[in-house]
Amino acid sequence: MAELTMEGEKVALFFVAFLCLSYAYEVSVSCMMAYDEGGASAVFNSPECRPWDFSAAIKNGTDKCLVATHQGRRKYQEDRIRCYPRVIVPVLGEDGVGEASVGIAAVFDGHGGKEASEMASQKFFDYFLLHIVFNTYKNLFSHSKEHQEAGQYSLKFKVDDESTHGILEKALLRTIQDIDSEFTQEALKNDYISGSTAIVVLWMNGEILVGNLGDSKAIVCSRRSHFDQGNEGDLVTSLQAEELTKDHHPDRDDEKARIEAAGGVVLFVGVPRVNGILAVSRSIGDIRLKRYGVIAEPEVTGWRHLSTDDWYVVIGSDGIFESSSSQDACDILSGGHAKTSIDSSFCPSSSSLADCIVHNAFSKGSGDNLSVIVIPLRQESPSLEHKHHI
Repeated sequence: MAELTMEGEKVALFFVAFLCLSYAYEVSVSCMMAYDEGGASAVFNSPECRPWDFSAAIKNGTDKCLVATHQGRRKYQEDRIRCYPRVIVPVLGEDGVGEASVGIAAVFDGHGGKEASEMASQKFFDYFLLHIVFNTYKNLFSHSKEHQEAGQYSLKFKVDDESTHGILEKALLRTIQDIDSEFTQEALKNDYISGSTAIVVLWMNGEILVGNLGDSKAIVCSRRSHFDQGNEGDLVTSLQAEELTKDHHPDRDDEKARIEAAGGVVLFVGVPRVNGILAVSRSIGDIRLKRYGVIAEPEVTGWRHLSTDDWYVVIGSDGIFESSSSQDACDILSGGHAKTSIDSSFCPSSSSLADCIVHNAFSKGSGDNLSVIVIPLRQESPSLEHKHHI
């Protein structure tokens, strides 16, 4: 019994440490029950749970997000963006709970009204961090219970990036699920017809995770060397685009199969649309089409290691790529205004790189709302010089 008591005291010490790292808010049994029954929204609305405020988790530093948004040629601005380059979250360590810095960036592209994108942008950060806290808490005490039942009194945790990554990925998926469920209730009550795409990028310890539903894009701009066909003999170093996401268009084979299995049809009305209405097959909201196979489940890329040649991650609403390519964005970031696809007059020297991407897409005829987040992965500028090939 003495050994079990000592073990209990050790767990209690870890619990205190967890409270400190979780912004000093207690996870009571009744609050955990509320979480298990109704997710993040239930916790924030339950009188059994003390108020949660995650503002202290946002830290300043040299990391930054470059953001730009423009209403474009639409009557309303329905895009919403969020970016927090340094957020402190609790993570399991060998001796209990520690902390780590995570970057969070998201673009929500609304349609049929701003209600869905507005709710998603307002709630994503708090819901995401709350899911991290509760899942870390549950993993901590589940692990402790397993050790006690096995008669092991040296409480050590097997911790690696994979376990931390798993908690973050689960938190991302649960957050979108909770927002969609909550918006569905609001939409039914207020007769909203709106919906929103969502794309979220997380980065931590040199790795990134992308979760996407809809047709916004995430790309990485990486330094690559290649021969310039226009100047034979020159080896050119530039930033090359790689798309990290696949659009959820209704005519994509797997998306179309799900829609048709649910009783929906894909009709071409300008572009392929679910029942001739919605041009994406995954979204938050759009409650009238959920019965026809439209889902709010993000497609997750899995964690990707960032190499020393990766310089920027770009996240943009579909308006950015309506008239411009992913490579155009990387050309702008590499200072490639001399290239024929880029009009330098729309990118004055006073503009940020994000502004330049927006201005370029608008100048080339995009008729949609335009929003972009540029995440610099290096402190210095990439060396993009021409080298003579001998």
